Amino acid sequence: MKLDEIDRRILRALQEDGRLQNVELARKVGLSPSPCLRRVKLLEEAGIIDRYVAVLDPVRIGVGMSLFARVWLTAQDAETIDHFMAAMKRLPQVMECYIMLGESDALLRVAVADLTEYRQFQATHLTRANGIQNVKTDVPSQIVKQTYALPIG
Repeated sequence: MKLDEIDRRILRALQEDGRLQNVELARKVGLSPSPCLRRVKLLEEAGIIDRYVAVLDPVRIGVGMSLFARVWLTAQDAETIDHFMAAMKRLPQVMECYIMLGESDALLRVAVADLTEYRQFQATHLTRANGIQNVKTDVPSQIVKQTYALPIG
C-alpha cells in the first residue's frame, strides 16, 4: 500500500493519540468521517497500523528503571539463537530484544524496579540455561528522548 499525504496525517495523529474518535481524527486530517474511517480500516488491514496500546508511566507502576544488557551467546548456531529468542519473549521484564551484528550477539532493554531486582533477574534468566555466555549491563543516567512515534515522511 502506497501512503499519500492524508494517510500520513492520519498516522501522525494516531501516533500522538490512539484514542482519537473518528470524528475528531477526520477533522484533524481534513476529511469527512466516512472516508477517514475507510482509510483507517485500510491502514489496519494492510498491517501498517499493527495495534493500539496504552503507554504507561513506568515509575507509577513500579518498574521505573530501564537497563540495557549486551549479551554474548554460548554459540552462534540456529538452535542456540532460537532458544535464546524464545526465552526472552517469555520474560515480561524484557521490553526490547534485538539480535545484533557487531560486538555483542543481542541487546536487551530490561524494565525493573531497581538494581536489586535487576541483579535477581540477571542471575535467574540471563544464564547459560538460556544460551547466554556473558552479559554486560549499561545503566542510563538520564533519559534525553523517548518516543514511540515513528518518523513519517
